[in-house]
This record gives sequence, C-alpha cells and structure tokens, in this order.
Amino acid sequence: MKKISLILILSFLLLVYLSGQEDYKKYIPLIKRNISENYEGMFKEPGGAFKYPFITPGSDQYSDVLWDWDSWLTNVALRQILKEYGSEKDRENAWKYESGCILNYLNYGGMNGWIPICIVRSSKPRIPLMEEGGLFRNNMHKPCLAQHAAFLVRENRGDAEWLREDFYFLQAFVNAYTNHFKHHETGLYFWYNDHSIGVDNDPATFYRPEMSSGSIYLNCLMYKELLAMVYLANQLDLHEIAEQYQKEATMLKISINEYCWDERDGFYYSVDLNLLPYHRPDYWEEMHIGGPRNYPCLIQRLDVWSGFLGLWAGLASTDQAERIVNEHFHDTTRFNAPFGIRTLSPLEKMYNVRASGNPSSWQGPIWGVSNYLVFSGLVQYGYYDEARELAVKTITLFGMDLEKNGALHEYYLPSNGEPVLNKGFQNWNYLVINMIDWLEDNEYIKEF
Repeated sequence: MKKISLILILSFLLLVYLSGQEDYKKYIPLIKRNISENYEGMFKEPGGAFKYPFITPGSDQYSDVLWDWDSWLTNVALRQILKEYGSEKDRENAWKYESGCILNYLNYGGMNGWIPICIVRSSKPRIPLMEEGGLFRNNMHKPCLAQHAAFLVRENRGDAEWLREDFYFLQAFVNAYTNHFKHHETGLYFWYNDHSIGVDNDPATFYRPEMSSGSIYLNCLMYKELLAMVYLANQLDLHEIAEQYQKEATMLKISINEYCWDERDGFYYSVDLNLLPYHRPDYWEEMHIGGPRNYPCLIQRLDVWSGFLGLWAGLASTDQAERIVNEHFHDTTRFNAPFGIRTLSPLEKMYNVRASGNPSSWQGPIWGVSNYLVFSGLVQYGYYDEARELAVKTITLFGMDLEKNGALHEYYLPSNGEPVLNKGFQNWNYLVINMIDWLEDNEYIKEF
C-alpha cells in the first residue's frame, strides 16, 4: 500500500513538473504578436549624419541612434522575424535598413581604421568626431562590424559586391585593432578603457587602468571578427588577404586558450595585462635580477557570464565545453538562475542588481542578449537539453513581462524575472524569436 502511495505521489509531482515545463508555450503567441506588430518601429530613415537608412535598438531612450553590436544582433533577430512574418516585399524593403547599418559606419571609415561606437543624426563629420574622442586613446566600434557584414552576405546567398568599394575601410578597421589594441606579449586584444564596452560595468574592465583589460568578451568577438574577414575576402575573390586573416584568427585562438582558459576552474576568464615591464630603473632591477617575472598576464578569476562565450566563438575543445556546461552552466549558486544566466555570480563581492543607466548594469541582472549568446553556444556544441532550458526561461521571462507590462525591458532580476529598467526596449530581446523557432524545429537563423 505504501509503495502504491509513493508511486502516486511521484506521478503527481512529475505531472506538476511537466505542466510547469509546458507553461512557457502560452507566452509564445503573445511574444510573436508583439514582435510582429512592433519591429518596424526600429527602422529609421537617412538624414543628418546618416547617409543610409538604419536599425535602432528601439525604445525612447535609443530612438534615433545607430549602435554597434546592438544593430548587428538586432539584425539577426530581424531576419528570423522577416522569415516568419514578412512577405518577399517586406524582406526586400528591409535590406536597405540592414545594409545601411554597415554602410553608415563605413561612411565614417578612413585610412587609419577608426570608426565610432555610435552615430546620432547630429554627429560631427569623421575628423572632428575622431579628434574629439581622442584617436586610439579611447575605445572604438566593437569588433562585430565584419561579422554583421558577413551575416548579411551569407543571408544574401554569398553576394558581397555591395561591400566591395568599402571593403578597404573594413580592413583598415580590423587592422586598427591589431595595430593599436593588441598586447603583443600575449597576442590578446584589450580595451583602451571602460568606455562603452557594451557590457558596461563588467568588473574585469570597469574602473580598471587603461589598456589593462584583456577581456574574454572582447577577444571572443575579435576571433569571430577575423573569421568573418576570411569569409568576406574569399567572397570577393581576395584569397591572399583571406589567408592572412585566417593566420591571425588561428594565432588568436591559441592565445585565448593559453592565457584565458583556466584549467583549475574549467572556465574562460579575462586577464590583467597591467604588469610592470621587465626592464625598470637600475635600483629596482637588482632586487629581482635573479628571477624576473616569466608570465605576461594574470588571470582574473571573476565569475562573469562572458566565460561562456568560448562556446559561442567555437574556441573550446570538446572536453573544455563539457567542463563549462557541467561545472558552470548547471551551477545554480552562481550562474544558473530561474530566468536565465546571471551576468555576474552572486558569490562575487561586486554583485549588484539595482537599476543603473550609464552604465547599464551587468553585475548580476539577466539580459536577453547574454541568455541568447549562451544558448547559441550550447546549440553549437550539441548541449540541446541545456539550450532548451535556457530558451524556455527566456520565453517565460519575456512572456511574463509582456503579459504584465505590455512591453519588454532592458534587463531583469534573476530570481523572479521582474524588469529593472527601460520599458519598451526591443533590440536583441527579439532574439527570443530565434530561440522559439529552434524549439519548434523550424529553420533557426543564427549570427555568422
């Protein structure tokens, strides 16, 4: 009798669990309807500093600004939206806004490779804008411009001719990272400072000395950027140029795995490059002459979500991927929260989920983009159960927000999914559509 009762209890609990797992499905029509009705609000027309139409992140706060990684990832979501809801005419019309994001930036390109992080209608011409920010004494456009271009070329059946005349400026841009933002002792790339890095107050970079942050986030972006240049150069029959970028990508992959991978923890971390040089004034030199340092950087063992980007970028081996998933993705005390991936572990002293704008908070809250990029890496390495878990959490998070508030927000509390800031934020949140289509076994459009 006790055995039968136990079986009944377990069966009931299983039914409750399965019912909870299926609850997310009620949000899918709501999400699809909201996105299909509102996505065109991100389309903006040319004028002022904008020579071409473009895509904005959406919401009043970002209503008429072209941002670097925002426009790229929003475009990935837009392609999924157009595939599901758009007509052929809609897709043809969207092209000018999609390609315009890249062409507006390349319109600000030049021989030295500098390109701004964002453009507004009142932006100054290239030279005064460049001088105002401090040429290579500040951060510039994140290394995702070639990835954005490669994504569109791939989606456009490999046609790169629209890019040919400006491809020099794209090469100059990527080369500028190598010439001005590369730490040659390690082969890693660094942020010049903590200005507009995208993950605003990531403690591995935030308030750190200039040129000290060998950010894993930045280096994963750079690795994919170099691969995008290989693809674009080959599509333009510039095969020798493609070979050079392939060599750079290969060397960067080696450097990331040598210096950013931590065998002790089984995770990727940023590194500190702010070490004194070997050769110092004579009175110091004698103190360490018997054993100067033999390491070019120090690993920063901070539990930041960007350690998962080693999967997204395809840098991890099979064994490394297994450790990342088993030891970090599944850890509910650090990263795995009820509504996705915490951007910083609550076990870190810097954990802080209070509302913050300029900088936006990446010290713990859930962001749609970090959920998506971790999901994308899981899919790439075949961790489908984990990818499904993260997709379901993201759908539930956004569905709850739309049901309660009628709009999406910029970021959320990890514990209960309550929105923290910026109602009406669209942007890369729309990547939830890509997750839905993957869950439903439809064609899933992903970034290059």
